[in-house]
Amino acid sequence: MLSFLHRSLLLGSMVAACCAAPLFAQQPEALYHEPYRPQVHFSPEKNWTNDPNGLVFFDGEYHLFFQYNPSGDTWGHMSWGHAVSSDLVHWKQLPLALPEHDGEMIFTGSIVIDEHNTSGFCQNGQPCMVAVYTSHRGTGEHDQRETQSLAYSLDRGRTWSFYDGNPVLDREMTDFRDPSVTWNDEAKQWLMAVSLPNEHKVVFYQSADLKHWTEVSTFGPSGAIGGQWECPDLIHLPATAQHDSLWVLKVGINPGALQGGSGEQYFLGSFDGRTFTQQPGPHSTGWSDYGKDSYCAISYNHLPANAAPVLLGWMDNWQYADKLPTSPWRGQMTLPRELSLQHDSTGDTLAQQPILTGLRSGRGRHRKLQLSGTRMQLSAGNLSTPTEMLATFTGATDGLYGLRFYSDNDHWVEVGFDEQKYHLYVDRTHSSIEIHKDFPARTEAPLEPARSRDLHLVLDRSSLEVFAQNGTLAMTNLLFPASPYTRVQLFRSSGHATLRAETSTWTLNSLWK
Repeated sequence: MLSFLHRSLLLGSMVAACCAAPLFAQQPEALYHEPYRPQVHFSPEKNWTNDPNGLVFFDGEYHLFFQYNPSGDTWGHMSWGHAVSSDLVHWKQLPLALPEHDGEMIFTGSIVIDEHNTSGFCQNGQPCMVAVYTSHRGTGEHDQRETQSLAYSLDRGRTWSFYDGNPVLDREMTDFRDPSVTWNDEAKQWLMAVSLPNEHKVVFYQSADLKHWTEVSTFGPSGAIGGQWECPDLIHLPATAQHDSLWVLKVGINPGALQGGSGEQYFLGSFDGRTFTQQPGPHSTGWSDYGKDSYCAISYNHLPANAAPVLLGWMDNWQYADKLPTSPWRGQMTLPRELSLQHDSTGDTLAQQPILTGLRSGRGRHRKLQLSGTRMQLSAGNLSTPTEMLATFTGATDGLYGLRFYSDNDHWVEVGFDEQKYHLYVDRTHSSIEIHKDFPARTEAPLEPARSRDLHLVLDRSSLEVFAQNGTLAMTNLLFPASPYTRVQLFRSSGHATLRAETSTWTLNSLWK
């Protein structure tokens, strides 16, 4: 993935990032335990990462490939890094998978399991892994070319060979990228969704062998078209007791997203094997994340039968990605999120729930709090990040209220409900050390008045992920506090009705232990 904001990086003059040491880092820290190192989110051991790539489940392992610079902690020399997990929570980084080579950078793409050897790459009657990725060549607008290419692995992704016949799809275009490939069992064909970023379109192709592709349809423009469309992903949501199955087409938008910088839009509709059709009505489109820092999320291929779809994204924003005060790495992933369809009186909505299997430490702390017509704050407990919290609010019909997470008396991040505007919001304007002029932000999401006022929060050392209204709202924001977060308080800035809150809090174990 490459936005037009970053094409200048291809001219060979990469701008060095501002790399001030964290304010509360007094001594060198052990690897994976640096002050801002995420403890429940994947980050590479060192160097730069952006988009997740090739998410696939195979032979008992969840694979996470990712855009990676093996030469430094800023964007460049794009290759595919690789990590594996048995539970989507605990990750082990493996050696570099697909390296930059012969003037070709390895941009975003996907991996499929070729169970029937349609490609001819597999051996001894065993399925093999095939990567379909964007091959990026050239350094400037006049000689840049993006095509789609293949690589394959016969040993569960540990080593790879590039296909001699690359590229397999070429529209002779500067911007043509991010293939998402799946197997259509009914048609006995491979399906590719790939982006035409500047035209705000997703093009669908079919193939019998992964090598020869035929265009079958296009979708777009639709919805938000303020920036380039990237990282398309077509996801099937299983039927529920209330509704038939639906399809979700998700696209990354950069820049010009809802909150500025990078963002992600989705469309609900149907898919007949060739064409995606957006369903009518105001709820046919939405944002998969309303925060500043979730981008190019893609779903897992080849999951076990009856498993819910799982989405995972890059937790960052192109406005300031190369300015983050972390070392020796720069960049991290969101939590994996299980997807479902929620249907109620307000319509159909994409819902997400974070996956944190086995990370809770102890039985948790449970508290009941109440505020009656007052602006005072009540303690909801001390913190030890990483922390998971569930909170349910009842009784309030007006004003602003929610939770504040303090690192000291002068620095906090606020998660609240605004019952005048019907907004959920996260305000990090008082939370972090100075990063970039676009970093301070108050992000908002529209509330459905008929739905509950609930929060599911995951606070890590440098991030906060918020899920609300039964997971139908997600909001992801990076945080870089001057000192670690130590306490959480219930607040109310206005309103008269009695506010009641029930909270449950767990300290989370580090995934690196």
